[in-house]
Amino acid sequence: MAQQVPVSREAVIQDLGLDGDEAGEAHAVTDDLAYQRLAIVNVVLFGSPNAGDRGWVLIDAGLPGSRGRIEKSAAARFGNGARPAAIVLTHGHFDHVGVLEDLAEAWDAPVYAHTAEHPYLDGSAAYPAPDPSVGGGVMARIAPLYPTRPVDVRKRLHALPQDGSVPSMPGWRWLHTPGHSPGHISLWREADRSLIVGDAFVTTAQESAYAVMMQEPELHGPPMYLTTDWPAARRSVETLAALKPERVITGHGRPLAGPDMRRALDALAQDFDRIAVPSQGRYVDAPATAENGGAYREP
Repeated sequence: MAQQVPVSREAVIQDLGLDGDEAGEAHAVTDDLAYQRLAIVNVVLFGSPNAGDRGWVLIDAGLPGSRGRIEKSAAARFGNGARPAAIVLTHGHFDHVGVLEDLAEAWDAPVYAHTAEHPYLDGSAAYPAPDPSVGGGVMARIAPLYPTRPVDVRKRLHALPQDGSVPSMPGWRWLHTPGHSPGHISLWREADRSLIVGDAFVTTAQESAYAVMMQEPELHGPPMYLTTDWPAARRSVETLAALKPERVITGHGRPLAGPDMRRALDALAQDFDRIAVPSQGRYVDAPATAENGGAYREP
């Protein structure tokens, strides 16, 4: 199994070094898009600099313990005390909702997610168990230690609009891209062909601690140890590749842009089973889906 499609370093939007932002500022990708690396995961901030209170949106909510860095980054970009108009979630895995409860409460912010992801966000269901048997490195081997219990933001939780629009993000649409989780979404802006991917695919080998540290640009399928429906994951990557994005911001790895990124994304979509799907694993032959009930466990 190849596990990756190499990408030229010229495709990296910004060469930020190994440990992201030490000054507390997010890194601009476009005039109104920025991202911040928090150890192993990225969060995205949408909104123009100095947008002020309720003038911006947070996409995903980082790892446990990252609240201070997210708040500092938001204040530096949008102004002291500036709260988001909304928090939009690509999905609810532990590294994307680590400080969601704290931030939603402190900011009194609505939280939007796909309805298939709501059981993980209202306290009613846990994710399927992570699968360390997929291989790929230490991050996969320690996967049984990753939290799967839900968070509970039911008081502020809302479904994404059925018309595909994204609250407080004019010009953007959400796309259902399941596979890594049943309610996983990506965000797409046609005007400049910007794509916020979540973990539908990633630009680093998330199973490997060395790869996560080095952040070499490569295209990978979704993190293997938490992906529970590989046929759906393949269809999602095919959908995203067909958009022909100009730039992508993923949940793990560096943001990429340009023709070499698109070449690699096409290659990933066309040869997904060989590149992305592990040769073994509990969900390879027996997907855990919303339809068969396997995606939701007792918390």
